Amino acid sequence: MSSSDSTSLSASSSSQSTESDRSRDDRLGGEGMSAGVGTSGMPMEVVREVREDPPEELEESNWPAKGGYAWVAADVRDQSSLFRWSRLLISWLNCTPVMSRGVSGDFVSLERVSAIDRVCHGQEGATEKFFYMYMCHFSQLHIRLPFDDFTMGVLRALNVAPTQLHPNSWAYLQAFRILCESLYLEPSPYAFLYFYDTRPRRPATWLSLISRPSISRLDAFAQSFKHFKDGYFKVVVKEGGEPYFLNADGSTKFPFSWTNNPSRYKDMGVEELSAGDKEVVGILLRFVDKLPTKGLVRVYNSVHPIIDIEGHMAQSGKKNLALFQSLRKEMAAKAKEAGKAGVPNLQESIVEVHVHGGTKRRAELPPRPGKGKDVKKIRAAILGSASGAGSASGERLPEAGLIELPEISVRKDISINLPDTVVNSIDNMEVDHIVRTMVEFGSKALVLGRHVDKRQAVEGDDNKAA
Repeated sequence: MSSSDSTSLSASSSSQSTESDRSRDDRLGGEGMSAGVGTSGMPMEVVREVREDPPEELEESNWPAKGGYAWVAADVRDQSSLFRWSRLLISWLNCTPVMSRGVSGDFVSLERVSAIDRVCHGQEGATEKFFYMYMCHFSQLHIRLPFDDFTMGVLRALNVAPTQLHPNSWAYLQAFRILCESLYLEPSPYAFLYFYDTRPRRPATWLSLISRPSISRLDAFAQSFKHFKDGYFKVVVKEGGEPYFLNADGSTKFPFSWTNNPSRYKDMGVEELSAGDKEVVGILLRFVDKLPTKGLVRVYNSVHPIIDIEGHMAQSGKKNLALFQSLRKEMAAKAKEAGKAGVPNLQESIVEVHVHGGTKRRAELPPRPGKGKDVKKIRAAILGSASGAGSASGERLPEAGLIELPEISVRKDISINLPDTVVNSIDNMEVDHIVRTMVEFGSKALVLGRHVDKRQAVEGDDNKAA
């Protein structure tokens, strides 16, 4: 295996050209050095980097295809991966976080696939245990490595590999976890699967969780989750990662490869649940309106999760918001009474927030004497930065569809100063994206305003009493 074949997590922050840079170069046309005309009408030279793929990667296209997978649907076993080219994998890893916060060391190696590898292939001929993951798992669904016990438990219960579970179903799993944690509940595989049926197909294809109409509480992440099938790569378990993914006897904690017998679930009964699972199911069934799966998944990339959850709840209905707030107070009191010190409060970001420009930020909430943390006083803290490609002058160019908030300052006179990079980012956004952003930020403002009204009312009563 060549040195270009794999990328360790610890090396994933090295400087590379971004995908937007490459697409911009492609629009310029031509190879090497070419002449063009700038916006001012002056002729200019455009210098493009010419990249050559390693000969061994090109040679793999002539290898014979692997056999023995007729039990897998043709559209799965015929789909090659974009990440058969090491340069594409390295470039993508430089702008997408994949590792959980607080986990250190080289525990996995992220590797490209060969031209004949397919996402459904097993461990034949491998010297190290590995499993495949899709790029959308990290970029859109905010999954991080290593998996927690809840995630591995769901994969075991369904008897599927990570890439065998459809991304829409992964979104249900992510939304369920964040909802449980925000309500001081422990997410469990069977409490989650109670809300869904499964219908494995022959030949084997991606397994989808089918919402049970009468009890389902989460809407679909996407009506049709597209453009994910060709974005898979290998996650190879290194010696330091064995405790995360392997049992003491060396067996895997979840299926690493596709199986031809995923579990079938149909109308699971409450009597099949444990006492703890019944409590989780009973509390979630108190919600009346459908909860926004996409909104809850986005909370993983939020610097102030609870405020964002309340904003998404407000969009789905006032009843949901009121119930969520009352349930959170009720369950927080129970957790405190039971002495559950490990219950997450979600007042800090769930994962390290990756924003355009290579910085990671989180919400830092100053404590108030005797009252805990004040979610209205949020200070963005820069956790780190990484160098990357930008313009010829050294300034990083804005990426369409992303709003940076590196230098916004709000003063007592309520004026807001935005740097040019923010304005340029907004200019590059599509109109419908701007509208969706306005609606989302507007909902957050309403929730914050409600908290301000409550605080002013309480302080007013205190002043009268004095």
